[in-house]
Amino acid sequence: FLAFPLQTGRIEPNYPKVCGHQGNVLDIKWNPFIENIIASCSEDTSVRIWEIPEGGLKRNMTEAVLELYGHSRRVGLVEWHPTTNNILLSAGYDYKVLIWNLDIGEPVKMIDCHTDVILCMSFNTDGSLLATTCKDKKLRVVEPRSGKVLQEASCKNHRVNRVVFLGSTKRLLTTGVSRWNTRQIALWDQEDLSMPLIEEEIDGLSGLLFPFYDADTHMLYLAGKGDGNIRYYEISSEKPYLSYLMEFRSPAPQKGLGVMPKHGLDVSACEVFRFYKLITLKGLIEPISMIVPRRSETYQEDIYPMTPGTEPALTPDEWLSGVNRDPILVSLKEGYKRNSKIVFKAPVREKKSVVVNGIDLLENVPPRTENELLRMFFRQQDEIRRLKDELSQKDIRIRQLQLEIKNFRNSPKNN
Repeated sequence: FLAFPLQTGRIEPNYPKVCGHQGNVLDIKWNPFIENIIASCSEDTSVRIWEIPEGGLKRNMTEAVLELYGHSRRVGLVEWHPTTNNILLSAGYDYKVLIWNLDIGEPVKMIDCHTDVILCMSFNTDGSLLATTCKDKKLRVVEPRSGKVLQEASCKNHRVNRVVFLGSTKRLLTTGVSRWNTRQIALWDQEDLSMPLIEEEIDGLSGLLFPFYDADTHMLYLAGKGDGNIRYYEISSEKPYLSYLMEFRSPAPQKGLGVMPKHGLDVSACEVFRFYKLITLKGLIEPISMIVPRRSETYQEDIYPMTPGTEPALTPDEWLSGVNRDPILVSLKEGYKRNSKIVFKAPVREKKSVVVNGIDLLENVPPRTENELLRMFFRQQDEIRRLKDELSQKDIRIRQLQLEIKNFRNSPKNN
């Protein structure tokens, strides 16, 4: 994947890349507290932590500052904890979610309650709860430190794909497909998933709906994969809960979207949200700014309340011991000033085993890449041929010994 500083225009074909994985990269996430640290996961079953040098890459980066192995199959999702530094979650195609403490570079907890591939993960505001959607058509609310499932919904009429916590409202929003194969959203009470509060059909297109929620303005954005539309909704605590506002339309289809953190927005232009839209047909990343039109040039406190900053509220040991704490809030009135002095220090590890809940996660790990699988296949073929030759030689030797014994018995001297 690419990592570059703020610039516009065409990127050179040989622009440096982060290319250390041995398989396709399936997810990447920026660290919310250290702006030059990225977590990525791949089909090679690894999670890797990358440190982007100041000013961007000067050459291809192939060495990660930390490589994390614990999944037995490819890893599809990574998610940073919202209030704790150096806590990272990864979800693999082995149906497990691992909680990594990057201070020691090892998994410290394993969530093993899913029966199929995990499609999406979302933390609540203080990181005490984790919501997941799964290919087994279930929505779960999990206490991540114990792995206990607090609430579970079997979505028969609404097949869930994506989920997002709606800030501190104790509500969840999911996107999925209705029984008539139309795109649909549903609103849930996190303490009772027996029935959704509301369900609303969006359209008949087939692409995934990506939900993005802005807790400061109570705005929900729905972006469709494969189309160029972004719909805006306002979330309220009372019925009808969800109010449609308007829609951004573009003829260029989006494959995916990234979001600028709140402290990176242009508050002087009343910018409240910014997407980075991936347009694969044109090879573009297009910024899309959501701006509230205001005539006054003064700071607009109603659209810029105190918002989570770049200072973690907890250490990994505090969170793992059961402590919960809300994010540390900052004001954007004077513009973003990075006060955090946190730097990432990769731990030195010599262990060749990863034991979580009494299970060695690295025991009998399958090949991580197609090339590794081919090499192992050819090694096994050579070994099979060698064993067949050895067996054939032993068969010949056995027949020779049988003839010698027969000749010895028929010898006149012995008679």
